Amino acid sequence: MRRVLPLCLAAMAVALFVSARLVADDQTETHEGKVVSVTGQKLIMIKKGENEEHSHTIALEAKITLDGKVATLDDLKPGMRIKVTTPKGDSQTVTKIEAFKKARK
Repeated sequence: MRRVLPLCLAAMAVALFVSARLVADDQTETHEGKVVSVTGQKLIMIKKGENEEHSHTIALEAKITLDGKVATLDDLKPGMRIKVTTPKGDSQTVTKIEAFKKARK
């Protein structure tokens, strides 16, 4: 029993973590494209497969990464490939930006 209980607790923790991620994913949408410009809390991007510019407001608490490392808005440069996350039903407000210097393989 002493060996089984920690294993069961660990399995429950993993299950809760995975289910929480799935619920969070249902409440957001992602959009991929390239940076046109970043000015203040405004991001202008061109979505992948489109030629039209889209303007987004960057939330003050937005998480920004560059190649998987914590970054700032100043690190985002025109032409950089990005993936933005917005709340479902609010494609204007960005809550997360994942930027990539490296070309996709």
